[in-house]
Amino acid sequence: MLVNGAIYRMLRAPRDTGARAHLGPGQRNYIPGWVNVDANRFTGRCDVWADLRNKLPFRDSTLAAAYSHHVVEHLPDIPAHLRDVRRCLAPGGTYRIAVPHGDSAMRRFAEGNREWFDLCLDKRRSIGGLLESFVFCRGEHLSILTESYLREMLEDAGFEGIVPCMPTRTTAHPSLFGDCLPYEFESDFEAPHTLVLEASRPATSAAR
Repeated sequence: MLVNGAIYRMLRAPRDTGARAHLGPGQRNYIPGWVNVDANRFTGRCDVWADLRNKLPFRDSTLAAAYSHHVVEHLPDIPAHLRDVRRCLAPGGTYRIAVPHGDSAMRRFAEGNREWFDLCLDKRRSIGGLLESFVFCRGEHLSILTESYLREMLEDAGFEGIVPCMPTRTTAHPSLFGDCLPYEFESDFEAPHTLVLEASRPATSAAR
């Protein structure tokens, strides 16, 4: 995957600034018209087979938009990933990032609201066990992500104009992300399971 991503970046990656990258589509969320990047070549559906733990398979400053939905919590180095997304975005380009909502999980845990955790893979007897299952998902999730923490990492990576999308299936950039919204899922808008932020690379910045 490392070699394949590097070859794509050198030989086939878009050279203009209009491309949009979908990072981690899996099998069901392939978005036509986007460059879909996934490590699961056989169980997923993708245009580029590449591991998101490595350098992204795009040239510097060439993407108009990047999108990931319930992906970055699986990565061991989220700050490095965010810096690399910023590298790939053209000045003024935007990243729409969606992750499990740590703030909502802790609020519902404090309230003792077991029903909120019905989506968890493990049906634990204790509310603490349900919280652990939501946050870490049998060890597949490596971080608990709250709005303040994700915002901090985006700011440190050089993003600006960071805005939450509430309700979650809305966007401040419909021309960029309107294609994504039908693939998103949410029902509890008072305490959503998914945190969605949109953040942009400064319009006059240089690549890091």
